Amino acid sequence: MRLTRTTAAVLLVAASIPAFASAPWTPEPSCYLNEQALETLALSAELAAFAPGLEAPALAVATVEDRIEPASPSAYAPREMLVKMAMKLRDIRYRRGGRAPSTGFDCSGFVQYVFAQALGIDLPDNSISQAEAGVRVARNELKTGDLVFFHTRGKGISHVGIYLDNGRFIHSPSSGKRVRVDELSDQYWARRYVGARRPEVLSS
Repeated sequence: MRLTRTTAAVLLVAASIPAFASAPWTPEPSCYLNEQALETLALSAELAAFAPGLEAPALAVATVEDRIEPASPSAYAPREMLVKMAMKLRDIRYRRGGRAPSTGFDCSGFVQYVFAQALGIDLPDNSISQAEAGVRVARNELKTGDLVFFHTRGKGISHVGIYLDNGRFIHSPSSGKRVRVDELSDQYWARRYVGARRPEVLSS
């Protein structure tokens, strides 16, 4: 086929137009999170603190931690606040008569400190007196925050811990040990279990 001069000119102009000119325009991807995305990540980071095993993306913590205001105590149920405070104190050493993290805790000092810091409640300062406060609770009706008592010396009450869930409790065991979580079903504790009490603040 013979090309006329006009047809050749048209083909030449068409060939000079870049190929991408006919493609639809798309915006470049942004490397920055918008405000809505930041708020979503912030929420994930806050919830992760109360859901063991679930962690917010590292980016969320690094990016928005300064923007997250501490929640007021009234934002959480008393039992959740007790657990949060008690678990923060794991691995603090035992000390007879101890009443603070800086010195160490004995069993009743640990319980007294947790309730005071988490709920502003001033419990008695020894396990025997703590066992006389609140409402008696059957073992099959235990709830988070209930106090569990044991006889580790003789037949009287001599040890106390805070019940968590699923048969677990947290306590400051004895000299040379540290605050830890144990199972009520463990042979040692099962044989020495005396009973449980529910402080008045948790009775409602």
